[in-house]
Amino acid sequence: MTTWLSHLHSWLLFFALGFASITAPHVANAAESEAFSNPAVTARLISVENGIAPDTASVSLGLALDFGEGWKGYWRTPGEVGLAPEIDWSGSVNLKATDLLWPAPERFEAFGIENFGYSNQVVLPIRATLEDPGSPMDLRARVALLTCSTVCVPHEFELSLVLPHGVGIDASSADKIATFADRVPAAPEDSDIDVSVAALDARASALVVVATSDRPFGEVDVFPEFGPLVTFGKPDIRLGRDRTELWAQIPINAWTDDPAEPSVTITDTARAITAPVTLTSDPPPPPYSSTNSGSSVLKVVAVAGIAFLGGLILNVMPCVLPVLSIKLASVLSATGQSRQVTRNGFLFAALGVFAFVWALAAVLLALKWIGVSVGWGVQFQNPVFVTLMFMVIAVFAANLFGAFEISLPASLQNGLGAGSAKSGYFSDFGTGLLAAILATPCSAPFLGTAITFALAGTPLDVMVIFTALGLGLALPYLAIAIFPGLVTRLPRPGRWMLLVRILLGGLLLATAAWLLFVLIGVAGARIATLVLALTIVLIVATSIPLENRWVRRTVLTACVLLAVFGASRFSASDSTSVALDATSHWQDFDPLGIARHVSEGETVFVDVTADWCLTCKANKSLVLDRDPVRTRLRDGTVIAMQADWTRPDDSIARFLERHDRYGIPFNIVFGPGAPSGISLPEILTPQAVLEALDTASIRSLASE
Repeated sequence: MTTWLSHLHSWLLFFALGFASITAPHVANAAESEAFSNPAVTARLISVENGIAPDTASVSLGLALDFGEGWKGYWRTPGEVGLAPEIDWSGSVNLKATDLLWPAPERFEAFGIENFGYSNQVVLPIRATLEDPGSPMDLRARVALLTCSTVCVPHEFELSLVLPHGVGIDASSADKIATFADRVPAAPEDSDIDVSVAALDARASALVVVATSDRPFGEVDVFPEFGPLVTFGKPDIRLGRDRTELWAQIPINAWTDDPAEPSVTITDTARAITAPVTLTSDPPPPPYSSTNSGSSVLKVVAVAGIAFLGGLILNVMPCVLPVLSIKLASVLSATGQSRQVTRNGFLFAALGVFAFVWALAAVLLALKWIGVSVGWGVQFQNPVFVTLMFMVIAVFAANLFGAFEISLPASLQNGLGAGSAKSGYFSDFGTGLLAAILATPCSAPFLGTAITFALAGTPLDVMVIFTALGLGLALPYLAIAIFPGLVTRLPRPGRWMLLVRILLGGLLLATAAWLLFVLIGVAGARIATLVLALTIVLIVATSIPLENRWVRRTVLTACVLLAVFGASRFSASDSTSVALDATSHWQDFDPLGIARHVSEGETVFVDVTADWCLTCKANKSLVLDRDPVRTRLRDGTVIAMQADWTRPDDSIARFLERHDRYGIPFNIVFGPGAPSGISLPEILTPQAVLEALDTASIRSLASE
């Protein structure tokens, strides 16, 4: 193909320039098909030759496409949405074979997704080989073509062209075909660009490409081609060594472990190359760090204030309120203690909050550094974590119901803080720690904005934002630590304290039931049943008085270890994806299908949820499953997709990252009026959902 392409350039240019005066009188007879035309595209089949000369073995054709204003067509690798043009030559006479070439594409955005193709005008060069050299040709080209603007319109049409016996060259067609043939990417051996590295990161979330050039790069772009099942986002391109070295990191939106004949196309000013690549797993570092080293101080301070409000609101969310109440109950049962002891106890509780928040920030930074998807609350996707939390909360509830008393250092649960006044500062620390842990499956107003800003920024941004969040979450403890006299205004201890303990025990029992429900979703019903049985054995063993402490400790340790082992070892095989009800208006999440639906003029509502996300459940119960939103989602005008993130899912994680989100709930609406999507707030309201659906479904005038 490379040799033919080189000959084609010279041959077409020779005839276009050298014989223009000879062919000028024959322009009216130039070989060109009738036009297929509409507002989106005008298409013709053109030929360099006006006829078939004796002994001619091949002719040079071109599919000329002129796109209307705002309309685009697609390259051989179109991106996430789109279809490459296809030509069916069935019915042609004296045609042996064709070779279609693809000029270098341009990058454009359609429906919020990176796509590759052409705008304004393009000619796809075609080399046609004759079956009977020197004999006339009767060409029948049935073309399937997709054009997109604010909507996508498919076209199918037939172009016919007859080349009789004769001679003569059409200079205009020759010039057009030569121009676009010159834009076809060269093979590696014919280019001064060398693609030296193509490497995947550990999670297959990004591709790194390194290339060098004999002359400096200009306006450069990179287009990986890994088959129809693999799609990419917009590359981060950095040039080094006086712009002769290219380093590009391209995010992967969809991946398969068996890509088809991977290659990389690099386009530059007046040149391009397509090179096959061999994937490695050792991506080289960039030649320099990004110039975006951080956010302005004022912006960080503003977002820190938002994080503080989000943390403060978390204290009244159902995740945290039971633990905060337990701490207050412990104060009520020990109102005789000194102000200093009260102050220190609440300071240690606040320290427990900060300890978890800082530890979480450090872990998220470490995971982000090694390329793992991170987010608020994702630890609840881990069955071992959920198992331990369930057992701890169940033990706390049993303690408040009077099944047993915890005293230091009898057990690990006491170390986490059961609420006894005798437990000491370590118990106070554990209370704050537990409150912060249970805060993570909740998402309060302002919290999503703050977490997104932090995780998209520098390590300093992360620590500042998470510290502000911890300050808001710890504020009730700090308030009493600063003003310990507030304790004297609480009611004096009495029999009513028993009712308080039962009420708080009920709250914790409800929390344990919710955690068990989460465990069913994460690990499966069999593992959840096993953990429940072991927890009951643990509580009974703790409640029964035994003189031999070694036996008790052995039983307790065995229960915890067996539960952890079962959750870690068997949850993967026990759990299965929960299919949506066939009668439900919700459809399975299909990120690639979103753009297709929008291109067809449809509106798509996406709900990213999880069993462990309490805010998601509240949104569903109070807004999505109630009229008028429920009626709107079911009336046939909206495609409702549900993305269940109860268990880890790379496609959902990438979808969230693409929209700069690192936690859930996340709801977004796509449509002809909002192809890039309208993101909704964490706490939904019917008005917000309906307004977004109305806005997204309005088609712009350009698409009419």
